[in-house]
Amino acid sequence: MNMVNMKTRLMRILFLLISLSSSACESSTYTQEEIEEENNHETNEGVEEMKIILEIYQYTFDLVLEDNLATSEFVEMIKEEPLLIELSDYGGFEKVGPLGRNLSQEDEKITTKAGDIVLYQGNQIVMFYGSNTWSYTPLAHVSDLTNWEEALGKGDITVTFSAQKD
Repeated sequence: MNMVNMKTRLMRILFLLISLSSSACESSTYTQEEIEEENNHETNEGVEEMKIILEIYQYTFDLVLEDNLATSEFVEMIKEEPLLIELSDYGGFEKVGPLGRNLSQEDEKITTKAGDIVLYQGNQIVMFYGSNTWSYTPLAHVSDLTNWEEALGKGDITVTFSAQKD
């Protein structure tokens, strides 16, 4: 094969590769919203399959999880072993305690209600027996509030979060 034929052949191959990569790029163009939705789906994969239990003394509560990155990170924390947190009464409507690490914040201004469990400042767990309007990252809420206020009681408490496969 002579040099001219080889150059022509290489040029055709190069043109073909450029054409293919160009059309591949066009067909896989996603909006920022679609990318974020896919990333969110991937990070929360498996969260729906986990049952999260909250224990306060002799009381046990099932939690309904929020669909966000902080909740996924929280579930990952408690998959291997239960998490104990000391909570203190604050303001007459909530119990607050240190998580021991930072989670992703997706704060939004919300009005909480009894049974809501949120992340505050990325590293504090807050459990509500009253209501408050502030910027929090929602994590979960108690599915059945029977005995909720009795379990929280007055003063400091120790709570245990644990994960179970459904």
